[in-house]
Amino acid sequence: MLLTQGDIDKAALALAGVMRRTPMQASRVLSERAGHDVWLKCENLQRTGSFKPRGAYLRISRLSAEERARGVVAASAGNHAQGVAWSATELGITSRVYMPTGAALPKIAATKAYGAEVVLEGTTVDEALVAAGRYADETGAVLIHPFDHPDIVAGQATVGVEILEQLPDVTTILVPLGGGGLTAGVAVAVKLARPEVRVIGVQAAHAAAWPQSLADGHPVPLTSMNTMADGIAVARPGVVPFEHISELCDDIVTVSEEDLSTALLLMLERAKLVVEPAGAAAVAAVMKGGLDLSGTVCAVVSGGNIDPLLLSHVTTHGLSAAGRFLTVTATVSDAPGGLVALLELLRDLGASVVDVVHSRVADDLYLGEVQVTVSVETRGQDHQRAVREALAEAGFLRD
Repeated sequence: MLLTQGDIDKAALALAGVMRRTPMQASRVLSERAGHDVWLKCENLQRTGSFKPRGAYLRISRLSAEERARGVVAASAGNHAQGVAWSATELGITSRVYMPTGAALPKIAATKAYGAEVVLEGTTVDEALVAAGRYADETGAVLIHPFDHPDIVAGQATVGVEILEQLPDVTTILVPLGGGGLTAGVAVAVKLARPEVRVIGVQAAHAAAWPQSLADGHPVPLTSMNTMADGIAVARPGVVPFEHISELCDDIVTVSEEDLSTALLLMLERAKLVVEPAGAAAVAAVMKGGLDLSGTVCAVVSGGNIDPLLLSHVTTHGLSAAGRFLTVTATVSDAPGGLVALLELLRDLGASVVDVVHSRVADDLYLGEVQVTVSVETRGQDHQRAVREALAEAGFLRD
């Protein structure tokens, strides 16, 4: 059954004074690209760095005294883990969290710091969830599912409530979509109050279980996933979110890895916000274009918990996707001045050299030649093409 207005009102009352009312920030650059006013709902500034504590706290706060005594258990790659750990500690309850073995070290450390016992098991969130379910069966601990429970959806629905209050003229809301708790919550809160407002879920293209699930009329698991957006990398949609999204969501779209990294870079440079790849999904959809947007648009920035090492990698990926970072492998003469000629040409082209790797060992090299891999900063796609063409014309690039 779908949540009611009464369910959402109770959730909002329970979370008042506990959750932060995250800011709504206008984005000039996104507005210019979209041709409409675009605002950012900054859930990356929520407690623990994402929207997750809303649902986790509501779910845990409603446990009976007997259930609280048994403690709680959860499974997550990071954000739900931190939300459960923080919420349980705030409510005086013990918590154990199962995390995939590849979970980011900062997220593991943060989850422990919020008070949870962390167990690394499985390579995916789904495998960790199986382990958490087994622990719940063995010990009686209450499983706090990351998205598949009415209380979780009701907690996340308070994001939608705040959007309508902060941006009363909103016409379209884009929401990152993984298991479906946040999108389902926003959709039900918005549609009950303003049914004309469009709600669009945004998935990573390489972890998109929802299009096929909606087409088949029930949750269908993916056989594989490969995305930097671990926060929305969920192989099988939740049953409770599916009921809401299939009924209330206006559209589901996907974005590529390049879209995600470019959006994350824009958030850093222009919005001055630290955002994780999953949290940038809605922004990526706006930047990608092709959506039928009109009026006032809100993109939910769902989280900002990103490993600094991943941030560095994704930033480089985003620079490349935006045409601002180029790596080419050139062939130069091994005679004195061969490398200088390449570097002088790059200088004349206005490409700033970042790194040079020099090698005399390569399968296609002739005697007296050297292979040079050079990374340069460029000013966009047109500049990159000009650099490549000039290098090829000068004989530095081979077909």
